[in-house]
Amino acid sequence: MTAQSYQQMIFVNLPVNDLDASKKFFTSLGYTLNEQFSDDNAASVVISDTIVAMMLTKPFYSTFTDKEIADATKTSEVAICLSAESRAAVDEMIEKAVAAGGTASDKVQDLGFMYGRGFDDLDGHSWEIVWMDPAAVQG
Repeated sequence: MTAQSYQQMIFVNLPVNDLDASKKFFTSLGYTLNEQFSDDNAASVVISDTIVAMMLTKPFYSTFTDKEIADATKTSEVAICLSAESRAAVDEMIEKAVAAGGTASDKVQDLGFMYGRGFDDLDGHSWEIVWMDPAAVQG
């Protein structure tokens, strides 16, 4: 593969309390699971061709670090931001997340050319969904 054709990916690894509940939550949002990289310890949630969220049981997650695992319901350890194709798509994703058991953030960012909202998943991990006007991005 040449440097020009290589598409870098991101794998976000998140510790979860209940792997089955996390799988149900993220598939309720419209994402799919890659069964090839999922088992009793992990679920590979495919967000896009280049973004994968790995939901790892806490005992399995702890094999990758010597650090204490943060309680994301009390401590902010990361804010994951995903783009959306429209303002309506931002609102739809938040509605899906809440319907699946997530918690919507009270913060709404509306700058006209950019619109975003957020939610916490079942384990308290913060997700932001943002739309940006393509004309503003190019100009």
